[in-house]
This record gives sequence, structure tokens and C-alpha cells, in this order.
Amino acid sequence: MSWAGRLFNVRETFPRMLLLDLSGLAYLLVTCQTENPPTGPQWVLAVLAFAAGLLLNRWRVWSLVAQTALFAVALAILADTTINKVGTAWALGELAFWAPRYAYVWAGTALVAVVYLALEVPASPDGLFEEIVGLATGLGLPVLLGTVGRTTRELGVQAARRAEEEQRRRESEHRAARADERSAIARELHDVVAHHVASMVLRIGVARHVLPGLDPKVAEVFDDVHRTGTAALGDLRRLVAVLRDHDGVRGDASLTAIDPSALPAALDGAVETARRAGVIVEAEIDPEVGGLDAVRGLAVLRLTQEALTNVAKHAGASAKARLRVTVDGSDVGWEVVDDGGLAVAGPPEVPPGGGHGLTGMRERVEVLGGVLTAGPAGTGWRVGTMLPGESA
Repeated sequence: MSWAGRLFNVRETFPRMLLLDLSGLAYLLVTCQTENPPTGPQWVLAVLAFAAGLLLNRWRVWSLVAQTALFAVALAILADTTINKVGTAWALGELAFWAPRYAYVWAGTALVAVVYLALEVPASPDGLFEEIVGLATGLGLPVLLGTVGRTTRELGVQAARRAEEEQRRRESEHRAARADERSAIARELHDVVAHHVASMVLRIGVARHVLPGLDPKVAEVFDDVHRTGTAALGDLRRLVAVLRDHDGVRGDASLTAIDPSALPAALDGAVETARRAGVIVEAEIDPEVGGLDAVRGLAVLRLTQEALTNVAKHAGASAKARLRVTVDGSDVGWEVVDDGGLAVAGPPEVPPGGGHGLTGMRERVEVLGGVLTAGPAGTGWRVGTMLPGESA
């Protein structure tokens, strides 16, 4: 906190007292020297007032009592009581700034007023009126300043509390809106996507059994489609469960992480799936990928699955692709390059889709602190990234 901020902080009384003591010292060394140089008793009472202000800066009540006592002594023996008067007024202002109840302020003000009137009783009624007016001014100003400071502080605290409550309310509304959106997505996934996938899996299973004497290659394709559809159904069920109960489903971790030791086998499975689709895949997978953290491991797997699927979709079944996964210290390099396949003679017909695959890959990479690069490479296409380690 800056010095300016500390000067107006109710807890930081020491900087204010230090500034007051320095002002009083300047008064004694500069102002008084030109007219009435300070006497020995005046120096003693001033030093005691300075010390009391510093030592008792956190105990406002005792600080006011000490300053009032020194002020009483000054009224009795000194001609110039400026230092002790200012010290008492300052202590009263600090009390008004801090006081949790107004009773503290009234009691402190009464104490100073009684001491002053008892020791400074003028001889004439006119003088008494002037003393009362001066006393009211001398006591009212510090009390007013302290009260304004305390009120401002309380208003600031109330404003901060209201801002926090408003922030919590907005966050609650945002969470409710997200929950509604997640529920809507879950309904769509369950009622549309999952049902269609389940229907396709069922039909593939039926076709596998009602068509005897299938060619072994055709049977292998049926089995692969059935396995892929079954796996997709399992992923959809877990996703729907997480969307419906994000906080209560432990399976959420399974959608955002993977057992590192299972990553090499999962990557091999993705490569085999692409090969069964007709893509010629050359895989260079660093054995160190088995030591990746679970989140980046899943990212590498999902990127590989999406990239190889895009190769089969856009470059055709005759395409050649190269998958390369490297581990360099804590960083993971990943890329998939294809030769264009059928796209060399002319772009193949692209199956209908939303076109969000590359966007999803880029978002997944950016969450992990990487940058996805995608673009033409010779006659084909290249997509790659570098996933930084946790220390990056």
C-alpha cells in the first residue's frame, strides 16, 4: 500500500502520528525560534507527547488519555501549549475515526472539555464565551474530520460488500444459465445423436448375423463399425451424464484425462482405425508419451483421432498420412501430414458436417497453452502444434 493510502487507512495510525510528530518538531525548531524559543519544560512535554503518539498509536483511548494528561500539565505550567493542544485534538480525531460506538467520542470530548475548562477559566464572562467558542471549534473540527473519515470508510465497506453480493448474484445467474444450456445440450445428445448412433449399431449387429457367408473383409468392416459405434455410445452416455450433473458425476475426469500408461495403446488404436478406413498411416510415436500428464495425453489422443479422420474424409481412402509425436523435455510435439490423396486429381466429395473439427482442435490446444498450425503442405495438408509443459 502506498503512503497516501496508508495515511487514510484506519488501521495505519503510525504514519499519521509520525507525520504529526515531524510537524510538531518543525514547529519547535523553526517557528518558535523566531519569536519565543521553546523552554526546557516545553521540550519535555513535547517529547513526551511525540513518544505517546507513536507508542500508543494503536490504542486510541489510552492515547487520548495520555495526550489529555500532558495537555493538562502544559496548561498549568506553559505559556505556549500549541504542541500538546494539537496532540490532544489529533488523538480525539483518531478516536472519532476509529470508534465503534459514538459513546467513545462523546466520552473523549467531555474529558478534554472538562480538563480545558478547569484549567483555563477566564476572569470575565466575555472571556468565558470566547473560550467556549474556541473550545467548541478546537474539539468539533477533529471530531468532524474523524467522523467523516469513519463514515466514508463504512460506506466504502458497504459498497464493496454490495459489489461482492452483485458479483455472486451474477455468477449464480451465469451458473444457472450454463446449467440450462447444458441440460438442453444433454437432451439433444440423448434424444437425437445417441438414438441414431444406437440405431446404427443395432442395425450393423443385425446385418452381421442375418447375412451369412459374408466376405471376411466385409465382416471385418462390420465388426469395426460395430466396435466404433459401441465406443461412441459409451462416450455419449458419459458426456450426457456429465452435462446433466456436472458437479456430481465422477466420470467427468474420464472426459478430460486419460491414464498416461494407456496413451500409446490408444494412439495405436487410432492409427489402426484410420488404416482400416483405407488411409496409409506411418506413425512415429515417442515411447516417452507414456509419461505425459493425463490432460495433455488426452489432448494428443483427441487431436490424432480428429486429424486422421479428416485425412480420410478430405483426402480420401488412398491418402498417405504421417503421424509424429515427440517428447522434448516437458514439451510435446505433435503433427499429422498427408499427401493429398485423391485431392491431387480433384477434391473428393466432403461428407456433410458442421466443419467444427479444426475449431475444436484449436480450442483444445489453446487451453493447454499451445498454438495449432494448419495449412497446405505440398500437395497435401499439415496440422501440428507444440504443447508446452506445466512449467512453461
